[in-house]
Amino acid sequence: MEIIKEERKPEATITGSYGYGWQQMWKHFLYLFLVLIIVGIAESPASIVRDSDAENSPGMIVLQILAAVYWLLVFSVVKYGGNLMYLRAIRNEKFEISEMFDGFKKNYINIILANLLTFAIIGLGFVLLIVPGIILACRLAFVSYLVMDKNMEPVTAIEKSWEMTKGHGWQIFGMGLLVIPIVIGGLLCFIVGIVFSIIWISAAFASMYHAVDLEEKKLNDEFVDGNKPTPSEGQS
Repeated sequence: MEIIKEERKPEATITGSYGYGWQQMWKHFLYLFLVLIIVGIAESPASIVRDSDAENSPGMIVLQILAAVYWLLVFSVVKYGGNLMYLRAIRNEKFEISEMFDGFKKNYINIILANLLTFAIIGLGFVLLIVPGIILACRLAFVSYLVMDKNMEPVTAIEKSWEMTKGHGWQIFGMGLLVIPIVIGGLLCFIVGIVFSIIWISAAFASMYHAVDLEEKKLNDEFVDGNKPTPSEGQS
C-alpha cells in the first residue's frame, strides 16, 4: 500500500515557517540556488571593501563611500528582488529569474527609500541599547515583501509591516535565534551545507510573511461576508 505524505500548509509559527520553508526549498531548489548565487555575486563588491583590512587611506575611504553607494543603489534592489523570488517559490507561483531585476525598471525609488528608511530605523534602535533595535528588526521584517509584493511606498510598507507583525514578534525573534544553529550546522557539513542553510532560512522568513498574509486575507474575507446582507435583509 502506497503511503501518500500530506504536504505542509503555511503556518505563522516558528516550526510551521521552517517546516514549510524546508518543503518549498526542495520543490524549487535549483531556482532558489540560482537566486542565492546572483545575490551573493551582487553583494561581493561591497563585502570585499567592507571586510578589507587595509588602512583608512584616502583611496580606501573613497572605496568605502563607493561601496556604500553601491549597496544602497544596486545591491538593495537585487536583494529585494531575491526576496520576491523566495516568496514566489513559497506560493508555488511561476516565476523567472529575470524578475529579480525588475526593480531597476519599476518601483526603484520605493525599494531604495524603503531599504534606507528601514536600515536607519533599526540602526537607531540598536544605538539605543540594542534591545529596541531587535524589536524594530522583528516588526519591520516584512517591509521588503510588502514593497515587492504589494507595490507599497516606503512609509506605508513600514506601517503595514508593524501592523502585520503584531502578535508575531516573538515568533519572528525565535526564527532569528534559530538562524544561529542552522548556520553553524551548515558550516559543519563540509562548509557546503551553508548553501542549504541560507536558502532554508530565506524560505522560512518568506513563509512566515505568506502565512500572516493569508491569515489577514481570511479575516478580511470573514469580515466582508459577515457584513453582507442576508437574502431576507436584501428583500426587505
